[in-house]
Amino acid sequence: MVALPKVNDLGFFEIRLESIGGLGANLAGKMLAEAGVTGVGLNGVSFSSYGSEKKGSAVKAHIRFCLPETNIRDTSPVERPHVVGIFHESLSKTVNVISGIYEDSLVLVNSKKTPEELKEKLGLIGGTIAVVDAIGIALEEKNRVNMAMLGALFRLCDFLDPESMKGVIRKSLEKKYPQAVQPALRTFDRGYHEVKFQTFQLPEDQLMPAFVRHDTPVLGYATQPIGGTITNPGNSILKDISISRAGMMPHFDDEKCIHCAACDNVCPDFCFVWDELADKKGRPQMFLQGIDYQYCKGCLKCVKACPTEALSSAREEEGYADGHRVPHRFDRAVFGA
Repeated sequence: MVALPKVNDLGFFEIRLESIGGLGANLAGKMLAEAGVTGVGLNGVSFSSYGSEKKGSAVKAHIRFCLPETNIRDTSPVERPHVVGIFHESLSKTVNVISGIYEDSLVLVNSKKTPEELKEKLGLIGGTIAVVDAIGIALEEKNRVNMAMLGALFRLCDFLDPESMKGVIRKSLEKKYPQAVQPALRTFDRGYHEVKFQTFQLPEDQLMPAFVRHDTPVLGYATQPIGGTITNPGNSILKDISISRAGMMPHFDDEKCIHCAACDNVCPDFCFVWDELADKKGRPQMFLQGIDYQYCKGCLKCVKACPTEALSSAREEEGYADGHRVPHRFDRAVFGA
């Protein structure tokens, strides 16, 4: 019988996956639980929590494992995870992705950074950080990020059997998507072998932050605005959907642009910034100035629509969006940018 490395007071080993819609965390959680149940004989459960069901919105997948003699009667969200899988590094801008971790929890991040760099970015004091470039692997293998993340998770959770996971992958894909089976298996294998991890000891003079439930509403009956006023509307200019980008983004080449507005016609998020200037004959004309990456979720519809290759798709590099962002005029007026 397989032994779990650690359990909580109820006898559960708990995993939480932090992701955005479109990266496959929900399916990854289901496959992970199935591999644990059918592969090594554990009891297991998987479920997800999310707001609006759309690409780019925040998603959490929750997985619990326990020994066969322990019943699972708890389907509440995983708040004190032994393992956290962060499918999108930028989620840490708006979500406390390491909420509730223990001193010895494992934190897996889809990133090209080193564990040392991520320790600083995530604000981690102690624990193990594992890193895998899941987006890079998925792009090279023409597959999904979730398969690379699953491979890395199986490397970290050594009580699980990777061969049983490969059986689950075949079972899940071979009927509807037989052509995707081998790329998925290669992506899983690469995630398993390419993950790197480093453990950081908790300093003797420090304690882990006190656990605070991450889903506790800020506003309640005693703190809500009078009259139920909506203080942060969905169309606020402060909205930042850059965390929705799943690894790719458009680059703009002004030299090739003919200012035809084909990109603006297909952009769902008002990303393109225009200004009225004089053309060569002195007549007023709208000229494209660039992209406000604060509102760009990386759908790349603009790249497909562009007739001159002034827009091209590229792997997102840290700092590029901030360095090449052209703010909308209302942003410049409000913030003096």
